[in-house]
Amino acid sequence: MGFFEKLKQGLTKTKNSVFGQVHSLFKNMRRVDEDLLEELEELLIMADCGYTSTEIIIERLRDTLKERKVQGGEEALEILKEILCDMIGKDTPLQLNTTPSVILVIGVNGVGKTTSIAKIAAQLKSQGKKVVLAAADTFRAGAIDQLKIWADRVGVDIIAQQEGSDPAAVVYDAAGAAKKRGADVLIVDTAGRLHNKKNLMDELAKINRVLSKELPDASRENLLVVDATTGQNAVIQAKEFKNAADITGLVMTKLDGTAKGGILFSIKEELNIPVKFIGVGEKVDDLQPFSAKEFVDALFEKSEKVGLE
Repeated sequence: MGFFEKLKQGLTKTKNSVFGQVHSLFKNMRRVDEDLLEELEELLIMADCGYTSTEIIIERLRDTLKERKVQGGEEALEILKEILCDMIGKDTPLQLNTTPSVILVIGVNGVGKTTSIAKIAAQLKSQGKKVVLAAADTFRAGAIDQLKIWADRVGVDIIAQQEGSDPAAVVYDAAGAAKKRGADVLIVDTAGRLHNKKNLMDELAKINRVLSKELPDASRENLLVVDATTGQNAVIQAKEFKNAADITGLVMTKLDGTAKGGILFSIKEELNIPVKFIGVGEKVDDLQPFSAKEFVDALFEKSEKVGLE
C-alpha cells in the first residue's frame, strides 16, 4: 500500500466527522451565501482548525468566490482546497547538506518522539545514509532502552550512557562518534518534558553549545514532535518549545487517532513552522515527508469517490 492510501485511511476519522460534511455542503450548494459560509466556519472549527485560521480561510474563500463569480459547488470546493494548500505553505524537506548533519528532536513525553526518531532514521538509512543516534533523553526511565531497541530494529548505531547521565556529555560522545564513523546524520533525542522549566531550557542550551563547538559547520534541523490527538494543546506546546528553541520543522504524529486533523492548519498559521513529517500509524513506513497537496487531497478523497450526501 502506498503512503497516499495510508494517508487516506489514517485521516478517516477527520474525513468522516468533518470533511465529508464539508463535501456534502458544497455538493448541495445552490448559491454562495453567508449561511453556507457560516456552516463551513462551524465545521472547520469542529476540525480544530482554530479560530484565526478559520477566519482567514472563510474570508479568502468569500473573496475568491465573488472575484471568480463561482456558482458550482465542485468549483467552489476546488477553490477551498487551493486555499487550504496555500495556508500550509510550500513543502519543506529536511535540509541535510553537510556530513554529518544534525537533527535535534524535542517534544513532550507520549507524543511519539522516540518512534518518530526511529522512523526518520529508517528512511535516511533507506536512502543510503549512515545514521548515528544520541540517547540524550537521560531523565525518563526506560527512554534509553527504548531507543536502543529501535536502533537495533532499524540497524543504526546508537551512543548512550547510563540513566541520569549528563545529556550534553552524551551528545559530546555522539558528535565524536559521528565524525569518527563518517556518519551522514546524527539524530539527537532530548528530554521529553516542556522546556519552559529553567533546568530543561538550560540543558537544551548546553546541548546546543556542544553541537556548535563539536560540529560547527553542520546543517541543523530542530524538529518538534506534536501529537495531533491533543488538539489545541499541541498549539500551546509548540509555542512553549518555540520560545525555548529555534524550531525548524514539525513532526505531526497520530493523525490516524483524531477527528480533528485541522490542528495542522492552526499550528501553521499561529507559529509559521513548516510541517516536515506526518504520521498516520505505528509501522516504520507510516511516517513520511509531508506533502500539503497529498494531505488536502486525502482529506477529501473518500468523500469525493463515495459521494457522501
